[in-house]
Amino acid sequence: MLPLSLLILSAAPLVQRAACLTVTVPLTAPTAAVSVSSSLVSFSIEGDNWPDWVGTSSPNTFTNNVLNNLKTLTGSPPDIRVGANSEDRTLFSNTVPISQTIFPADSVSNPYPEASNVTVGDGYYALSRFLPSGTHMTWGINFGSNNLTAAIDEGKSILKAFSSDAVTSAGIHLDLIEIGNEPDLYGGSKRSSSWNIGQYVSTWSSFSESVASAIGLEAGTRPFVQGLAFGNSDHGAGGFSPQQAYNDGILSTSAGKLITVVSQHHYSGGCCTALVSDLMSKSFVRGNVTAFVPDIQATVSRGHKFIFGETNSYFNHGVPDVSDAAGAAIWLTDYSLFAATLGVANLYFHEGVGYKYNLIQPVTLTKSTEDATPLNPPVAPHIQAPYYGAIVIAEFLGTNSNRTVSELDISSSSTISGYALYGSNGVLEKALLIDSQAFLTTTSGARPSTAVTLKFSGSHPPTKQTLKRLAIGHADDKTGLKWGGQTYETSSGLASGTVSTTSSNVSAGVTISATEVVLITFSN
Repeated sequence: MLPLSLLILSAAPLVQRAACLTVTVPLTAPTAAVSVSSSLVSFSIEGDNWPDWVGTSSPNTFTNNVLNNLKTLTGSPPDIRVGANSEDRTLFSNTVPISQTIFPADSVSNPYPEASNVTVGDGYYALSRFLPSGTHMTWGINFGSNNLTAAIDEGKSILKAFSSDAVTSAGIHLDLIEIGNEPDLYGGSKRSSSWNIGQYVSTWSSFSESVASAIGLEAGTRPFVQGLAFGNSDHGAGGFSPQQAYNDGILSTSAGKLITVVSQHHYSGGCCTALVSDLMSKSFVRGNVTAFVPDIQATVSRGHKFIFGETNSYFNHGVPDVSDAAGAAIWLTDYSLFAATLGVANLYFHEGVGYKYNLIQPVTLTKSTEDATPLNPPVAPHIQAPYYGAIVIAEFLGTNSNRTVSELDISSSSTISGYALYGSNGVLEKALLIDSQAFLTTTSGARPSTAVTLKFSGSHPPTKQTLKRLAIGHADDKTGLKWGGQTYETSSGLASGTVSTTSSNVSAGVTISATEVVLITFSN
């Protein structure tokens, strides 16, 4: 038999000692702390799929359940934008009850393609009544087709729906009208190959002024106009960007004076291959968002909100086994909160039916989201892994609308990030730690972890803490996630299971594992 000391030494490689990290948490809100909306995480819905999302004769119960989950945590439902590519493929007809769509054939690379043509009637916009009470909406109008009559007809139908008893009694609010989706990409298809931002500003302003006049939009009165909605930005280099649109005088036009929100579309990368470890990495998130700081500053300095009005992981509906993997929940959490600290007011995560990056699959799927092969049996409505990121953020933000959030300085770690939340009196209430190191099914050895010591700057620090964890088996898992012991992977979309938290003295610190999120609620 080996001596005890040798037995201990031989066993040592099986256990990985936790790394150590000290994080300073200000007890009062720093000057850099930003006000964050309850609807920070919101949704953009492809217009061709809109009836599937909300229901046609009665509310889609699954959709309402998963949206109301977020409303319960923050006090407000997510904002909803409807349009996207379908926005510029939509025409209006008085003879169509709700909508008629023409879809191209599916393919292995595009199992759920977008409709090539959408024709809608009054009933299409009236479906807004099926959303959770208190929902604020943005509706898109077709600018791409350059058909002024169609755009005016759509605008009139939208306003008709939102003045109806059915929609007003449901508590649904029309905040914004968006005229045109990603007009910077019109060149060579919807416009000439020489299309530039100067031409855009001139033609959009004239077109939108005619629409606004015909449907009765007025400055200072809802609905306002959501401007730009560019697919890309060169951040002021002279091409398409908010800065150049401002320089070209868009805000001084009659239509431009109706703008209160400037939308930028942003995807973290393109299809069709990627690694979940890259998507969720701390450096990738920061590199992806900080490029927009000049755009944000130029917009906010003019008194307008800057939003990511359409966003998600990878464009063209996502990358299989990445956009729908558990690591995408880590990414969404860090990405959304980091963007908020830079001044992005809302992030509208784009959704369709069968898209790989969906947080929510609102209807039964009959073919694979990966390669269009038939599903037998079909897959019922369900949430996907990134939805947990939205839940975590909602609980972190809570119901106090006067909250502010700041990023914690954890520059000494390449994988751990953190955020602090302050109440209306500017006093620390919560912190959120995120470990974006990818722990994969192929990772060998013990799961890395870090022992975090919280050091408070200021007087009267909290003495107690309650921890709630987003538990993930592996970053490349698609199911099995649990938030505080509960799963949302249910047939109803409602949480199931007993809430699990742990309480301790703050002096005990917090241990966080790779691919994990920990919510810390402080008390005395």
